[in-house]
Amino acid sequence: MKKNYKGILIAMSAAAVLFYTCKSVQKYVTQYPVQRDASGRILVDMHPDPTPKSPEEEMKRIYVPPGYHLQLVASEPMVSQPTAIAWDGDGRMYVAEMNTYMLDVNGSHEHEATCKIKLLEDTNGDGVMDKMTVFADNLVLPRTLQPLDNGKLLVSLTWSNSVYCFQDTNGDGVADKHWLAYENNGTNTNNLEHQKSGLIWNLDNRLYLTYDPVRYTVKGDKVIPDTLIDGTAGQWGMGNDDYGRLFYSSAGGEDPAYMYQQNVHYGQFDFPDRYDRDFVAVWPIVTTPDVQGGFGRLRFPDSTLNHFTASNGQSIYRGDKLPADMRGDLFICEPVGRLIRRAKVTDNNGKITLRNAYDKSEFLASTDLNFRPVNTITGPDGCMYIVDMYHGIIQESEWTKADSYLRPKIMQKGLQKNIGRGRIFRLVHDDFKLSKEKPHLLEETSAQLVDHLNSMNGWYRDNAQKLLVLRGDKSVVPALKALAVNGGQLARIHALWTLNGLDAMDEETFGTALKDKDAEVRKTTVWLGEDFMKKDSQAIDMLEKLANDPSADVRFQLLLSMRFVNSEKSKAIIAGLVKNYPNDEALQASQRSYENRQRAKAEQLARQKMMNEQGAKLVSQGALIFKQLCFTCHGLDGKGVKTGGDAFTAPPLAGNQDVNANSPDRIIRVLLYGLQGPIRGTTYNDAMPALGNNTNEYIASVLSYVRSDFGNKGGVVLPADVQKVREATAGRTKSYTMDELNNTRSVLGR
Repeated sequence: MKKNYKGILIAMSAAAVLFYTCKSVQKYVTQYPVQRDASGRILVDMHPDPTPKSPEEEMKRIYVPPGYHLQLVASEPMVSQPTAIAWDGDGRMYVAEMNTYMLDVNGSHEHEATCKIKLLEDTNGDGVMDKMTVFADNLVLPRTLQPLDNGKLLVSLTWSNSVYCFQDTNGDGVADKHWLAYENNGTNTNNLEHQKSGLIWNLDNRLYLTYDPVRYTVKGDKVIPDTLIDGTAGQWGMGNDDYGRLFYSSAGGEDPAYMYQQNVHYGQFDFPDRYDRDFVAVWPIVTTPDVQGGFGRLRFPDSTLNHFTASNGQSIYRGDKLPADMRGDLFICEPVGRLIRRAKVTDNNGKITLRNAYDKSEFLASTDLNFRPVNTITGPDGCMYIVDMYHGIIQESEWTKADSYLRPKIMQKGLQKNIGRGRIFRLVHDDFKLSKEKPHLLEETSAQLVDHLNSMNGWYRDNAQKLLVLRGDKSVVPALKALAVNGGQLARIHALWTLNGLDAMDEETFGTALKDKDAEVRKTTVWLGEDFMKKDSQAIDMLEKLANDPSADVRFQLLLSMRFVNSEKSKAIIAGLVKNYPNDEALQASQRSYENRQRAKAEQLARQKMMNEQGAKLVSQGALIFKQLCFTCHGLDGKGVKTGGDAFTAPPLAGNQDVNANSPDRIIRVLLYGLQGPIRGTTYNDAMPALGNNTNEYIASVLSYVRSDFGNKGGVVLPADVQKVREATAGRTKSYTMDELNNTRSVLGR
C-alpha cells in the first residue's frame, strides 16, 4: 500500500503542550515472596492473572538479583506504548510512542498518523519524570531517536526510508520546525517488525541502524548516507560498547546476538560458535501462552518459552552507578518470555563470544503477562533504564491471523484488551547513592565538554564527543591532542575520535597513538586511520608497522582497514597478515568470508550481463531487498540460519527445488500469502509471512534474485507473472501449506 508520507507525517501544534505530575512512589517496591526449588531457581507461576496491573503492582512481580531494584521513572498517562528513549545533552528524555501498535488482534489503525514523541523532564532530581510535553505529534509509528544540538532530534518512521529532523527553536519543548534530513522515497512496505531501528551515534561519529543498507554522518542540517557493501544486520534495537563494537539481534532469525565480530561497514561476518548452544535457551518464571509457533517453542512441564524468539532492545551497560562487574555486559530483552538476559562478553584472541551470566536463570524476569521489555539503555545518571511497552499483544498482525496458533491464545487470556499503557524503569543498586545533579552539556563551553571525555559514564563521553563534533569548534584541538596522549584509556580513545570528527588529526598525534601501550588505543587509531589515509599519503606506511602488533585485535583491525584501500601496499599488508598469522581465527575467517562473497557477487554480475535489461534490473533490485529483509531467516548465503543446535529458522534457498522449479507459480504464492506448517517433512522455527502488500515488481525482483543466485538456476520472474497469480488467487487471505501447494496447478503455463 503506497502512502504519501510527507502529507501524513506531521501536523505540528505549538499548543499541544501537556503536563502531568507522576505519583510519588516509595524508594523500592517490595516484591512478592517466591517459592524456589532445591537448586534455588524460582518456581514458575503456572496460573498468572492476565489483567493489567498498576505500575506498583507490576513491580512486585519483577525479579532481579539481590541488591538490585527497579524504580518507576514514568508510566501512563504520561507515556503510552513507549518503544525507544533517548536523552538530550541536558538530560531531558525523548520517548517514541507506537500508539497505534496492535490495538486489536487485526492490527487495526496501524497506518494512521496519530503517534507521538514526548519530552519528559525530572524537575527536582528525584529520578521520577514529573513534566511532559508533546514534542511531535501526528506521526506514523516513530522508531528511532537521535538528539543533536540546538533542540534538534533525528527521527525515523515506519514505512519510510527517509530520516527527518525536528527542532524546537524557542525552548518550549515543542518542535516548531521539521525537514527531511535525508530523503529516500524508495518503497518500504515490509512488515513493521522488519523496519529499521537504532540510529545510534557510534564511536566513529557514524550513525548506524538496522535493515537499511547504509550508515550516516551528520553535516549541518543534513544526514549523509554511506552504502554498506553487504547491507546491515539486526532487527529491533542495537547496541554498542565502549570501543565502538556493534551488537545486533534478529527476532526473525531467532538469534539473540550476532554480527558483532566486526563493523558491518566491512561486510557481514560472524562465527557459528559465537555462543554455545545453551545460550539460546531462556528461563522465564511465568508460563508462556502467547508464543508464535506453538508447542515446539515451549518447555514442558511448565509451558515456559524454551528459547529466544523476540530478542530485541539490547545494550551494553556502560554506566558507573551499578556494580563494576556489570560494565561491558550485554543485556538482551525477550518480551515474549517477559525477561532480560545478561550476557558476559569475552574476547578470545580477537574472537568475541557470549555466555549467560547465570545458570539456567535470567538477570530479570516477571510473572506479569503484560510486562514487555523492548529496550534497555545507559542513562545520564549512570544507571540502566528499561522501556516496558506493557502491552497485551507483542506480535504483529501477520502472526495473529484468524487461522494462527496465536490468536486464540491471546483471546483466551484477554491480552488484546491491554492497550495504551507503558512504563519506564530505572535499575538501581543498594551500593550506590545517586546524585540529583542533572547534566547541562548543551549550555557548557567546548572546553567543559572536553573534560567529560574523562567520565566513567559512557553516556557523558558519547554526548560530549557528539556535541564537540557537531559544533565544529577547533579551539579545543590542543586540549584534545593533550588528552589523546595523556588521558585515561577511554579518554584517549574519545579524544582521538573527536579530533577525527573535527578533521583535526595530525601526523604527530596519529603516530604517537599508533605506539600507545594500550591495544584498544592502537586498534582505534588503526580504525580512524581509514579517514586519515585520505589526507596523508604517509599514513599507510605508519599503519603497515602494526602488521606484527602483539594484539590479535589490532592485527584484525589493520586487515579490515586495508580492505577497501585497494592499493598495492594495502593488498600486500592483507596478504602478509593472512600468511603470517594462520591461527588468528577472526582474521582468517573474515577474509575468507569476504573473498567468497566478492567472488559470488562477480558471478552474479556476470549472469546479469547475460540477461536482458529488464531481467538484470529485477535481479539487482532483488539483491537489495534480500539483504534488507530475507537474510535474517534464510542467511546471507541462502543456506539458512541455525540458532543453537541444528535447527534452521527457515528453509535454505540454495538448491531448493521449489525455488529452481521451471514454473515460479509456487514461490510466488508463498510470497504473496505466506507459508506455514511442515515443509517436506521438516518443521521450522517460524512461519513465512505474507509479502503480498508489496508491488508485483517487488515480488518479482526478490524471486528473480533468489532464483539466479546461491547456485540456483531458475529463470527470471516477471511482474506480469506475479499479477497472473494474484488474479487467480483473488480473495485468498490465509497462508498456504505444503499440502495445498502440492495440489495446486500452475496458472503460468510453464
